[in-house]
Amino acid sequence: MNALQAAIIAAAPFILALLAVSAIFSAAETALTRASRGRMHQLEREGDRSAGRVNRLISDQETMIGAVLIGYNVLNILSSALATEFITQVVPGAWGVAIATSIMTVLVVVFVEVLPKTLAIVRADDVARALSAPMLIVVRLLGPVIYAIQWIVRHTLRIFGIRLEMEDDVLAAHEEIRGAVEYHHAEGLVESGDRRMLGGVLDLGELTVADVMVHRRQIFMLSIDEPCQELVEQALKSPFTRVPLYQGETENVVAVLHAKDLARAIAATGGADRVDIAAIATEPWFVPETTHLKEQLSAFLKRRAHFALVVDEYGELQGLVTLEDIIEEIVGEIEDEHDMAIEGVRLQADGSVIVDGDVAVRELNRALDWHLPDEHAVSVAGLVIHESQTIPDVGQSFIFYDHRFQVLRKHRNQITSLRITPVPSEAEA
Repeated sequence: MNALQAAIIAAAPFILALLAVSAIFSAAETALTRASRGRMHQLEREGDRSAGRVNRLISDQETMIGAVLIGYNVLNILSSALATEFITQVVPGAWGVAIATSIMTVLVVVFVEVLPKTLAIVRADDVARALSAPMLIVVRLLGPVIYAIQWIVRHTLRIFGIRLEMEDDVLAAHEEIRGAVEYHHAEGLVESGDRRMLGGVLDLGELTVADVMVHRRQIFMLSIDEPCQELVEQALKSPFTRVPLYQGETENVVAVLHAKDLARAIAATGGADRVDIAAIATEPWFVPETTHLKEQLSAFLKRRAHFALVVDEYGELQGLVTLEDIIEEIVGEIEDEHDMAIEGVRLQADGSVIVDGDVAVRELNRALDWHLPDEHAVSVAGLVIHESQTIPDVGQSFIFYDHRFQVLRKHRNQITSLRITPVPSEAEA
């Protein structure tokens, strides 16, 4: 064996060692990007140090991926250069380069790319935890180099008018959870009720009280100026626990009467005509219509209140919202012995549905498991007007979102009744 052959044999283990380390970088990249953040945070709370290291790496993915790519590419380039150097000494010229390229391509694709990445995909959490310690060291060592590369990349892209903005983590997490729920629902692992419940929790930060409030035209309210006996009788006949009281005009709500307070006052005074309504009524609570449901829920819990009146930017009454309205966005319709089924929705024998124009789109979707959009209109009538870009006449029909909307009744410019019929998606085309 001559000196050249001995050198090649001695270099082979070194090249294989470089490829083995490169395979570790490859597995780490896949595992750390696919690891479950929820499981890692749970393991960290339980005292798992490796999970804590994974969370630190994931928290700055740009730096972590940069470190992995630097190590991965340097090792692959170095091993390929060494292999080409030694093989061309045995087989000079283009043939030596071709042989070196072929051997290194097979080794890199099979043992550096496919094998470690497949293992990392199958056991992402375990591989990420196992490789978290060395990867954390690499990130710290290559930190200055990574930041310099990021600076060059960002300023190079700015020349072409491209600015890198980091994605909002909360929004990204919500969309990830929503996507996972939809996927598992499609696979049959999550029931429809659970899917709506989980989606309702995520929607609390996006919806406002205007999306779920009872419109002012549907509010049951009484005049505080009415005779006491008559006011008490109407309040007791009402199916609602809390009744707004107005003075003069319905826009001027001055108090809220609670049925429990009214019952106590009647028992204490011995008669409905002796009750001092102004004394037992409470001050109304007004909230802006732009308040998000998540904020309103927190406000309800903080004030220990269940009822608020909704006003617009000019202070005019728009509707009312209750704690039950917000909870129903999560768990669905809550009914007791005094509640009625969803009003204004009547199923027909032919599969169509007669719907009052003021029925909320969200309530209709929840009741019939439909997916009509509610971003631009709260009520069904508003949806038809928005999509048709006109105020339709009685008898007109429109097809959108795989449903046919036929106007049945109209009062002035207000659509009061529609027939909605699901149609195949080809009909819209």
